[in-house]
Amino acid sequence: MPLLSVNNLSVSFDTRAGVARAVRDVSFQIEPGRTLGIVGESGSGKSVTCYSLMGLLPQPPGRIEAGQAVFDGVDLLHISRRQLNQIRGRRIAMVFQDPMTSLNPYLRVGDQLIEPLLIHQKITRASARKRALDLLDEVGIPDAAHRIGMYPHEFSGGMRQRVMIAMALITKPDLLIADEPTTALDVTVQAQILELMQKMRAELGMAVILISHDLGIVSGFCDHVIVMYAGRVMESARTEELFYQTRHPYTRALEKSIPALQAKGRELYTIAGGPPDPFHPLPGCPFAPRCDHAVDACAAAEAAPLEVAPAHLSACLRVQKENLQI
Repeated sequence: MPLLSVNNLSVSFDTRAGVARAVRDVSFQIEPGRTLGIVGESGSGKSVTCYSLMGLLPQPPGRIEAGQAVFDGVDLLHISRRQLNQIRGRRIAMVFQDPMTSLNPYLRVGDQLIEPLLIHQKITRASARKRALDLLDEVGIPDAAHRIGMYPHEFSGGMRQRVMIAMALITKPDLLIADEPTTALDVTVQAQILELMQKMRAELGMAVILISHDLGIVSGFCDHVIVMYAGRVMESARTEELFYQTRHPYTRALEKSIPALQAKGRELYTIAGGPPDPFHPLPGCPFAPRCDHAVDACAAAEAAPLEVAPAHLSACLRVQKENLQI
């Protein structure tokens, strides 16, 4: 049974320039102990989707137009703020992309780390501090006993990110949403953090949603992947199938853009053009203007629904109708 089931989520932003449709009919689910990767270009709607689930979308200008997000039998989109606060931080935790703006510069790191425990688990400050020290050691913060009394500006960007990860894991949540958790970290620390997240997932049965631009990390960490573009899901499949039996041109273009896969001395592959204007969505497939396989039917009035096979969904019309080999 899914721990979280998101159905037909649509999110818009009301601005002076008009209505920006950031997320359109996004659906996915994740079971306890499983890992889901969400990939796509900047502006594809990955973070907005998860912010909506956490109740962190500023309203206004943000507006949830439709959809459900059922977490353990409770619809996160239609509960009171008090009910959401009882879930958020305790059963669902999030690692934000920018640790400097997520940590309070006026509070010591230790006070911010133990706050979730004091609020949600009603333990003593001494017990919370011990748990915080242990977790700082696990995420690779040297001399944790000294650094727990320091302020965020006294940490490097990578160390602040590790503090954010420790803060998210300290309550041992059922679901961890990690928004680019290893962006500011070097390769060695990236491996340590991903190993820690895998360890916690295995020990606690914790589900993980990983938002990332790094297809290499997603391929090695996640069980299932959804690919987003212009606020829509373009492809959804188990990780092995997505990378070895790709069924959408956008996914293939992302794979071809990985620098490590380019032949030495050759020009790096880039996807032509740019993402569509969210204020003026195009009819049909939003990727059609940039797609090497597009035909006139791709720009039809209705975009193709997600289908192909029960375990491998694609929104490419040609893959669905012509069995296009990408």
